[in-house]
Amino acid sequence: MRDKYTEINSQTWDKWVSDGNEWTKPISHQQFVAAQNGDWQMLLTPCRPVPREWFGELRGKRVLGLASGGGQQMPVFAAQGAICTVFDNSAAQLATEREIAARERYQIEIIKGDMTQPLPFADNSFDLIFHPVSNCYIEDVYPLWRECYRVLAAGGALLAGMDNGLSFLVDEEDELHIVNKLPFNPLRDYDERQLADLLARDYGLQFSHTLEEQIGGQLKAGLRLTDVYEDYDNCGVLREYAPAFWATRAIKE
Repeated sequence: MRDKYTEINSQTWDKWVSDGNEWTKPISHQQFVAAQNGDWQMLLTPCRPVPREWFGELRGKRVLGLASGGGQQMPVFAAQGAICTVFDNSAAQLATEREIAARERYQIEIIKGDMTQPLPFADNSFDLIFHPVSNCYIEDVYPLWRECYRVLAAGGALLAGMDNGLSFLVDEEDELHIVNKLPFNPLRDYDERQLADLLARDYGLQFSHTLEEQIGGQLKAGLRLTDVYEDYDNCGVLREYAPAFWATRAIKE
């Protein structure tokens, strides 16, 4: 189990697609047409739209949707004339991408893969990487930030959404009850019985990451931070108390 956690998470997301999880529901045809007409927004985190100025001109821009399957963001990029590639570890999320691309008749490169491994792209391949909250599903984020730097072209931007760890401090069902120390790592902190119980709750295996890992990791990789904002969860008790997410824009100079 411990050495196959990314496979477990891939299967978890496939199940969430069949269950109709909100982060697996693609945009509608009407939303796609609206995006073509300039009426669009995207989310890196649950609630707060990404500022338009973070994107710049998208027409002709080479965009990588990193762990961004599901037909929510990539169709919007395609509607703006971007050259799109999506990389995700869920076959079901990628199947949705194919369905939406066929429905709206645009081209997109679709690749299944594990972001704990080197990304299957040449150096300087992309002008923009869009990475919604998803690195909570991998144990070590430092190699991923280095790969983002490598595949970005000079002047390219990484837009990333990240869980700040607060939600891992508390019980999933009783959010005012502290149960874990941070940073939380189930592979390190839980025994086999606890891991089995966690998986039985249909939660997958998720990890919290520190400010040093998330923001510092991008800086150590060579990126330059240009902007940041915080966001609240879209459900649960904690949203009444504190933001639980960060979003960053960083560039490769």
